Amino acid sequence: MTFSFWVMKICATTLGETAGDLFSMTLKMGYALSSVLLFSLFAVSLVAQLRSKHFYPLIYWLVILTTSTAGTTLSDFMDRTLGLGYAKGTLILFSVLIIILLTWLSVEKNLSVSNIHTQRAEGFYWLAILISNTLGTAFGDYLADSSRLGFFGGAVLIGCLLTLIVLLMYATRISRILLFWLAFVLTRPFGATFGDLLTKPSIKGGLAFGTVGSSLVLGVLLAVMVVHSTWKRNQRLGCVS
Repeated sequence: MTFSFWVMKICATTLGETAGDLFSMTLKMGYALSSVLLFSLFAVSLVAQLRSKHFYPLIYWLVILTTSTAGTTLSDFMDRTLGLGYAKGTLILFSVLIIILLTWLSVEKNLSVSNIHTQRAEGFYWLAILISNTLGTAFGDYLADSSRLGFFGGAVLIGCLLTLIVLLMYATRISRILLFWLAFVLTRPFGATFGDLLTKPSIKGGLAFGTVGSSLVLGVLLAVMVVHSTWKRNQRLGCVS
């Protein structure tokens, strides 16, 4: 996983936060209806990914984005509409993610993300990503609201944790798969808190860019990176052939 992968991941998860809020709050669709709509988009993109015989950056990042937007509204539905609260919602989702990873390990005997050869393993992979993105939203909201760190403080804390993971990767022999999943989970709340920082009004500690403006900027940025990634992939395949 290259540096550009993680930049795109953070961009996609931040866009997922702003776009999810755009549907549920700005457009006033509500968390339940937004969750149904965004999960439908996730299902369509996932089917396209599972039916693809080769890796296509556009489809892959579309699934990442739809899991992020669906995860945002699902987390908000659990925490706010169902009244579970950020702390309880975070604990529930964390437990679900651990169960999924342990089941995946038990069935497939590994948690590799670079050597997925069966649809069953890929199913575990995308289910773990969906739950991790939902977990990230709940955890990010907990840091921003319940922990009193605020949007900026939450982003700084998670940024420090991600930096620590990078240092552990280069300085230790800790399992790269373990570090990948730790980073993957943490980039979601980083994106969530950063998304809140962009969209929330200044009176709440945000930059007041709004959900529409932030989503447009992030969408264009992600599209440019996906196009560049696709071009680089085609260049490599051309050299190989």
